[in-house]
Amino acid sequence: MKPTGTDPRILSLAAEVAKSPEQNVPVILLKLKEIINNTPLGSSELKKIKQDIYCYDLIRYCLLVLSQDCSRIQGGWTTISQLTQILSHCCVGLEPGEDAEEFYNELLPSAAENFLILGRQLQTCFINAAKGEEKDELLHFFQIVTDSLFWLVGGHVQLIQNVLQSDHFLHLLQTDNVQIGSTVMNMVQNILQINRSKRAKILLKLKRQKEEEDNRLQLQLERQRAMRLSREIRLNMLEIVHPGQVEKHNREIEEKSALIIQKHWRGYRERKNFHQQKPSLVEYKAAVTLQRATLKFLAKCRMKKKLFAPWQGLRELTDAQRVELKQRVDDYVRRHPSSQMSDVASRELHSQAQERLQHYFMGRALEDRAEQHREALKAQISTNIEQLMKAPSLKEAEGKEPELFLSRSRPVAAKAKQAHLTTLKHIQAPWWKKLGEEAEDEIDVPKDELSIELGTLFIGGTKPP
Repeated sequence: MKPTGTDPRILSLAAEVAKSPEQNVPVILLKLKEIINNTPLGSSELKKIKQDIYCYDLIRYCLLVLSQDCSRIQGGWTTISQLTQILSHCCVGLEPGEDAEEFYNELLPSAAENFLILGRQLQTCFINAAKGEEKDELLHFFQIVTDSLFWLVGGHVQLIQNVLQSDHFLHLLQTDNVQIGSTVMNMVQNILQINRSKRAKILLKLKRQKEEEDNRLQLQLERQRAMRLSREIRLNMLEIVHPGQVEKHNREIEEKSALIIQKHWRGYRERKNFHQQKPSLVEYKAAVTLQRATLKFLAKCRMKKKLFAPWQGLRELTDAQRVELKQRVDDYVRRHPSSQMSDVASRELHSQAQERLQHYFMGRALEDRAEQHREALKAQISTNIEQLMKAPSLKEAEGKEPELFLSRSRPVAAKAKQAHLTTLKHIQAPWWKKLGEEAEDEIDVPKDELSIELGTLFIGGTKPP
């Protein structure tokens, strides 16, 4: 039965194979490689393409081509090696459907046997080849065939037994060539690893089945013990109960049992209904969320439209509305009479307000300038303090470093100069003048001398008057 919705590329390829002569079929079948490579690996589309290839007997055509003499095939070993790749990729991951028995019991073993026969033929050609380039090319084709066989066996592990028991495989193992032997041994090693992993999976599956069977038997034993214990308790209760109350006791037990059964049944039914209604509840919540978000968005859009909408002007009033509005205005003016003011008084009030505003702005400008001056002084003082903190001592000062100790403030410089002169005079005075003086006493300096010294004092950051 042909599948519905067949890929048009497969249909055209199958029609071309059916109409073409026998010698052109191998080259046409090579187009399958491009179709398979352009389809994502492991996708449902690739599975569908493989089913279409199998249903239109293109896999059997590949097998028939591989069973022919390589000298009659157009392209030789290049075409044959590519067809082995196509055949192995088409067979791995294929779901044959109704023809599963034929596929697994006839087609797959035949494909593996053909691969071994091709490998044996390549081995013979490789041994008989004389040129080195020809040997390298044949070795490359042999590796492609063995890789295709390994890919086929990896996808269908039941073929391992067929491959290991084949006479052609034993003939491949008996070669004396090192390159052919290493290639075959690598394939054998990979096949054995697949077989080992298959056995591990089978053992794991059997172990799980045994555990499930043990759990089932254990659960069955526990149920039987529980039923036996329940019956024993019931018989013990019947021995205690008076014969006349046995029927009443049985009725009470039946009612309790019925309530327990109903409780569990209702719980099971509600849970089942909840799981059935869960998708509907999720859809309902999603719909509510979408509606809420949509309504908020529409409200924002209406608000923006109202804010940025052009002014449409006032509505035209009817005659009755005009009369009612005029009456309201007259009533308000009557209840709230305005105070009368002459033109002279209003002009005088205006001039006073202007004078006050001018006075306020002038005072505000003076306050701003004073605030700026204070901020500048604070910044200058902070800079001077930072410089003094970072400056070295006078004993260690060199070059222009003593200039860091100069102050930009005239009062501070004058006070410092006065203290310096006082200290110098105190040090240079004779000892007999220092008798009776305390350490904290200040020495008066004449004003004219102080002014002379200040006239030659350099104050950093200022200009001489």
